[in-house]
Amino acid sequence: MNLKWSEEKRLHEIIARDEIMQLVQNYMRAQDRLDPVLHRSVFHADAWLSYGIYEGGPDGFVEFAQNALRPHKANHHMIGQVQIDVEDLEAFGEVYYQAHHRIEEDGQEYDLFISGRYVDRYENRFGVWKIAYRSELVDWVRKEPATGDYLSASKMLPGARKPADPLYHRDKMRKPKDQ
Repeated sequence: MNLKWSEEKRLHEIIARDEIMQLVQNYMRAQDRLDPVLHRSVFHADAWLSYGIYEGGPDGFVEFAQNALRPHKANHHMIGQVQIDVEDLEAFGEVYYQAHHRIEEDGQEYDLFISGRYVDRYENRFGVWKIAYRSELVDWVRKEPATGDYLSASKMLPGARKPADPLYHRDKMRKPKDQ
């Protein structure tokens, strides 16, 4: 296939955005499922993370974040609009998120909601996109007494953390060969 330069550039941008979106999604999955290996995999080794409450490299950040989330009864992160501007082997992103954390303080459960944005720089090194810089900007926070008695009495499957979450058991998702 003989593509013109502008078509090649557009194809490069589409592939870059897709690979970067996988990083964004894996970051959130790693936090919700408490999966430190996946969490660390989205960052270059020399990445810098600026969260206000944490400033430093990816190894320290993953340890900090996983330890901060571990005591929560549940975590649920949602990604909103994502803008990624690709500039050859570097890209810049703004990722909106909302997070729900079920926390306990002084024996009482609360629902903590945090909404904000990640402002990122990504780099493609040797054909692999990863986060090179990430900052978190918090736009609003809300904490209220926990609700959710319905789920505790329901037959619905609640989400779990790695390795118990059904996400990590693809064999159970496959149709048996004799059916």
